[in-house]
Amino acid sequence: MKGMKKLSVYLSDYKKETILAPLFKLLEAFFELMVPLVMANMIDRGIADSDMGYIGKMGLCLLVLAIVGLVSSITAQFFAAKAAVGFSAKLRQALFDHIQGLSFTNIDKAGTSTMITRMTSDINQVQSGVNLVLRLFLRSPIIVFGAMIMAFTIDVKSALVFVAAIPLMAIVVFGIMIITIPLYRKVQSALDDVLGITRENLTGVRVIRAFHQEEKEETRFREDNQILAALQMFVGKISACMNPVTYVIVNGAIVALIYVGAVQVQAGNLSQGEVVAIINYMSQILVELVKLANLIITVTKALACADRVAAVLEIPGGEERWAETAGAGAVGKEAARQASSSARLASADGQAGKESGGGHVPFLEFDHVSLTYEGAGDKTLENMNFTVEKGQTIGIIGGTGSGKSSLVNLIPGFYPATEGTIRLEGRDIRTLPPEELRGRIGVVPQKAVLFKGTIRSNLQWGKSDATDAELWEAIDTAQAREVVEGKDGGLDAQVAQNGKNFSGGQRQRLTIARALVRRPDILILDDSASALDYATDARLRQALRNVEKLTTTFIVSQRASSILHADRILVLDDGEIAGLGTHEELLRNCTVYQEIYYSQYPEKAGDTGARNAAGNAQKAADAAGGANAAGSGRKGEKRA
Repeated sequence: MKGMKKLSVYLSDYKKETILAPLFKLLEAFFELMVPLVMANMIDRGIADSDMGYIGKMGLCLLVLAIVGLVSSITAQFFAAKAAVGFSAKLRQALFDHIQGLSFTNIDKAGTSTMITRMTSDINQVQSGVNLVLRLFLRSPIIVFGAMIMAFTIDVKSALVFVAAIPLMAIVVFGIMIITIPLYRKVQSALDDVLGITRENLTGVRVIRAFHQEEKEETRFREDNQILAALQMFVGKISACMNPVTYVIVNGAIVALIYVGAVQVQAGNLSQGEVVAIINYMSQILVELVKLANLIITVTKALACADRVAAVLEIPGGEERWAETAGAGAVGKEAARQASSSARLASADGQAGKESGGGHVPFLEFDHVSLTYEGAGDKTLENMNFTVEKGQTIGIIGGTGSGKSSLVNLIPGFYPATEGTIRLEGRDIRTLPPEELRGRIGVVPQKAVLFKGTIRSNLQWGKSDATDAELWEAIDTAQAREVVEGKDGGLDAQVAQNGKNFSGGQRQRLTIARALVRRPDILILDDSASALDYATDARLRQALRNVEKLTTTFIVSQRASSILHADRILVLDDGEIAGLGTHEELLRNCTVYQEIYYSQYPEKAGDTGARNAAGNAQKAADAAGGANAAGSGRKGEKRA
C-alpha cells in the first residue's frame, strides 16, 4: 500500500478521469439495480393480468436501462483506460529518468535485469490494477450492498439471507488477498532471476557455444524456471479457491432464498415477481463477487509490483549522493578555502614573494582520495594524492585489478570518493552540477558502446549541433575515416543496436571520435585502444598530441607503448600509487613499472643491470656527498 501511495502522485494530471470513471460506473450500477424491480412489476402486473401493453412498456423500460447502462459503461471504460495508460506512461518515464540519474554504485547494486522487470512487467501490472480499480472498486461494493438494501425493501426475512452470505464472502475474499500479497512479491522476484539468466545467456551466447555449455545453461534456466512455475502454481491455487468458494456461498444463499421465498409466497407475504427480483439481486451479487475476486487478484499483484517500483524510485540518485557526501559543511569549507586561497594570491601579487608559487591552484587535484565500493570489504583505491596541470597527458598503468578504471571513473563523479577530495580548478567536484562537470569531460569507456541510429547521431552525442567539418575532424583524429567512408552513406550509415555491424576496433575508434567532437577540457581514454593494431594505435597517439594543447588527457592502458610519451605516468599496484613520473624516471625508480615494461619489451631488459648499477652508484655518491657535507658541518661547528 505504501508503494501505491507514493506512485499515486503520477495520477495527479488525471484527476478528472479518476473521478468521472467511477461516477459513470456508479450510474451503470444504479440502472442495473433497477432491472429486477422492473422484472418484478412485469411478472406481477403484466404477466399475471395478461396486460400486453404494460409488458411492452416494461420491456421498453428494460431496453432504455440497458442502453443507458451500456453508454455509461463505455464512458467509464474510456476514462479509466485514459487515466491508467497516462499514469503508466508518466510512471515509466519517471522511473527511466530516475534510473538515468542513479550513481554507478546504485545501478550495480540494483541489477540490470531487476530494472528491466520493473520498467516493463511491474508497471504493466500496476496499470492493470489502476484500470480495474477505477472501473470496479466502487461499482462492485455498490452492487453488492445496493442489492442487499433493495432486497430489504422487498422483504426483510428474505433479505436476512444476504446478511449471512455477504460477511462470509468478504472473509473469503480478503483472507485470500492477505495470504497472496507476499506470495506475489516472491513471484516477481523469481521472475527477476529468470530474466537475469535470459539476458545473460543472450548477451553471452557466443561464449556459451564456444565452450559447449548449452546443456549446463539449459539446466540452470530450467531450475530457476521451475522455481518460478512452482511459486506461480502455489499462489494460483490459493487465488483459484476464491471463485469456487464464493460460488458455493452464493448458490447456497440462492437455495435458501428460494426456500424462504416459497414459504413467504404461500403465506401471502410475497408475490412471485418479488421472489424473482430477490433471486436476481443474489445473482447480481454472485456476478459482482466474481468480478471482485478477479479485481482482488489483480490489485494484489499491482500492490506488490507498486512496492517494487517505488523501491527503485526511493534509491537516492547520484546527484543526491553528491549533495549528501559534500553537505553544507563541505561547501562552506570549500568556500572558505577558496577565499583563503584568493587572499593568499592577492597578497602574493602585492609582495615580492611571488616566485614561491604558494598561491598556485592546480587544474585537477586528488587530495588523499580513497574509494571503497558499497558492500566491499577492502578499499579499491587508497590515498590517491597527486595533481595534474592543464594540457598534460597522464598515463595510467598497472596490473589487472589495480584500480585504473576506478580512478578515472572518480573524475566525472560516476562513483563518489569515500575519503578525500577531488578538485577541478580549486573547486570540489561534488559542489559542481553534474551537467557542468560532465560537459567538460569526454569519456571513452573500456567497453565501446554505440547506439542504434546513424554514425552521425552517435557522434553528435558529444556535441548535438556539431557540423560535418567538426565531425570529420574528430573522425580523422580518431583514425576512423576509413571506417566511415567504407560504409554506404558515410556519416548517415546505419548503426545496429550495440554497434554489432562494426568490428571491435571500429567501434573503439568511433567512440573516441564521439568524445573528441565536444573538444573536452579533460579527455579520458579508459583502455580504449585495446582492439587497435600497434600502427593505428601509434597514429592515434600522435594525432591526439597534435589536437589541442589545452586538453588534459588521461590514458589508461595495459600497453607501455601507449603511455611512453605521456608527460607523467601513474603506476598503480593493488589500489595504491607505486610510482609517478616520466618513463625514464620510472625505469630507474619504480620496480612495478620495470616489471610491466620489460615483460612487454624483453629485448631491452639486458640493460637493466647496467642501469641498476649506475643508479646504485649514483645513490652511493649522493649518500657519500651528504655524509661529507655533514662531516664538514660538524668540523666547522667544532672550530667555532
